Amino acid sequence: MIVQFTGLSGAGKTTLAHAVAEKLQQLQIFHLIIDGDVYRKTLCADLGFSAADRQENVRRLARLAHEKSQAGALVLLAVINPFAAIREQIEKEYGAYTVWVDCALPTLISRDTKGLYKRALLPEGHPDKLHNLTGVNDVYEAPENPHVHLPTHLHSVDEAAEILFAFIYRQLIAAGAMPPADDNKPLP
Repeated sequence: MIVQFTGLSGAGKTTLAHAVAEKLQQLQIFHLIIDGDVYRKTLCADLGFSAADRQENVRRLARLAHEKSQAGALVLLAVINPFAAIREQIEKEYGAYTVWVDCALPTLISRDTKGLYKRALLPEGHPDKLHNLTGVNDVYEAPENPHVHLPTHLHSVDEAAEILFAFIYRQLIAAGAMPPADDNKPLP
């Protein structure tokens, strides 16, 4: 199973992936996190931030996710993934589920741990201005029909992780990978 996260920088994709991974670990479900930020420094270090390079970045990570999934891992693919066509291709080609980790811009600006929003919002002509921040001055195509929509400015990490974990757990049951849940007991 592949769960592809999409959302702007700082929305909580990696944080949420790690929170869900803890729940999967408790059930001893083999899983992996493929973090776009990590792979930008290794597998995709040769790519820039043009639209073509961003698409290639996601294609490579999706292929890696597929290979790991075929080996039995539940893969949490945490990457901005700004293009609807690529997300849809990953859904069709690899059977991935799409999770939109959505966050209001004012919250993203307040979180801004990497300083990206501050740089993107600098005036034109400023030498430190960032000109290609997804969702600010570069394209982000919000999902129209994600499998899960998590507005992280409205949910705590624990709440969002619980919502996503419940979705994943239901998919595992439907696939026969987990026994049916007891309706009288909460999810693990």
